[in-house]
Amino acid sequence: METRVELNSFNAVWLVDFEFRAQPGDRQEPICMVAYEIKTDQLIRLWGDELFKGRPPFSMGRDVLYVAYYASAEIQCHLSLDWSVTVNILDLFTEFRCMTNGLYTPSGSGLIGAMVYHGLPVIAAVDKDEMRNLALRGGPWDQDEQNALLDYARAMSGHWKNCFLS
Repeated sequence: METRVELNSFNAVWLVDFEFRAQPGDRQEPICMVAYEIKTDQLIRLWGDELFKGRPPFSMGRDVLYVAYYASAEIQCHLSLDWSVTVNILDLFTEFRCMTNGLYTPSGSGLIGAMVYHGLPVIAAVDKDEMRNLALRGGPWDQDEQNALLDYARAMSGHWKNCFLS
């Protein structure tokens, strides 16, 4: 079964990635967020207190498509921030699992696995682990670490864009 999303039916298509930490049993603690709107090339990078403005920095209306890889994690960040959530969510992890259900995926079903499966350039797993560990370590983060996490989140949304459009 193939899923088709008609991009022209949406006024905006946002690819969103949060970096966060979470203690077992607790809500996620968002650290930063990068959102990229593919129709306009608008890029939003928010760090720390910039996230706590009471609402998302972009519309979450019915005319918006929200795209993420493993979207439940991003939605949990929305809930932690008391942000609204759109009804139009495309989870590329779910789509990839539907596409490959029952098939062998040599690099797994995570983002790196999806990139390899589609023959797209990937980040090194060690880079992904390094950034995840930096986020999980907790703050304070110096300016270089903040930029590294924001750049990593931006790179992830770029990889999602490649998966999304492939």
